[in-house]
Amino acid sequence: MPTSKDVAQAAGVAQSTVSYVLSGKRPISEKTRKKVEAAIEQLTYQPNAGARALASRKTRVIGLVIPFIPELEMGSIMEFVSVIASTARQFDHDILLVTDDEGAAGLRRVVGQQICDGLILMQVEDEDERLPVARSLHVPVVLIGIPRDPSGLVCIDADFEMAGEHCVRDLAAAGHSVISVIDWQPAVMDRHVNYVDRFLHGTDVAAKALGVTVLHLPGGTDRATISESVDKALASTTGKPAFIVPDRTIQDILRRDLGRRGLTLGLDVSVIGSASPTLAELQPIPLSTIDLRPAEVSRRAVKIMCQLLETDSHGPHESLELVPTVITHRSSTLRSQ
Repeated sequence: MPTSKDVAQAAGVAQSTVSYVLSGKRPISEKTRKKVEAAIEQLTYQPNAGARALASRKTRVIGLVIPFIPELEMGSIMEFVSVIASTARQFDHDILLVTDDEGAAGLRRVVGQQICDGLILMQVEDEDERLPVARSLHVPVVLIGIPRDPSGLVCIDADFEMAGEHCVRDLAAAGHSVISVIDWQPAVMDRHVNYVDRFLHGTDVAAKALGVTVLHLPGGTDRATISESVDKALASTTGKPAFIVPDRTIQDILRRDLGRRGLTLGLDVSVIGSASPTLAELQPIPLSTIDLRPAEVSRRAVKIMCQLLETDSHGPHESLELVPTVITHRSSTLRSQ
């Protein structure tokens, strides 16, 4: 394998100059930098990660802490993971997946053993046991999600309250006076993740402002629960019914239940769900969706992390950023009147 010494010889510069080009720690003339970069490409040189870590005292690794629990829809989780990993590479960082089995102790371990330079935490609960530790760590920590008390923390998330408001306003504009929200499945509701409360609050705020009725009905992954919720929605609706289904695992069950009742999406009933554009288009009737912009949230989380690492500040850091959401209209909703 070629070394930095080989690169220096090929470029006709000192070995320290190669190091400065790679690290950016000292200004190097454009001519010299191009010579070094050409030699690196010619020799297919890759800096030794271990040596770089020893020299800079940085691993250039970001820990991504994910709770792998049965009720989570893994397709949606992987949307975050893939974008976080690709964005990290753009900033010359790698991602280390850290499962949440160890809880707060796991955060101390990966930071204490200097395995990573910072942590991104996902699926943040209202009263998350990891947060006291996150506040005490001497490395940057970025949360995708917002706890009940975000003080002393760096948080980013989709604006779920805006998302709830958008859904109700969109369906009200289509002429629906009663709008049924099928809640997330009980396992998610019981975890007290903040985005659920923010979304539901948004639907209530919009309903009050517009003078329409919003029903909050139980969600679940079994046909009986969804069927019972649809029964209640239809019994409370005089015109054409409308449903908001933010939990992806419930959408197919609802669609099939409505189909068995002879209700066609976009003609007899409106449904707004949550899905990637590809999956939404592949539905038998393309699904209108509230776009929670997981790719943008993921990119911003990594960029915020890299900015904190670049400043090399030990904190504490505190900020809260909400990414605006948008509705994409397809064929599952009635057109606005």
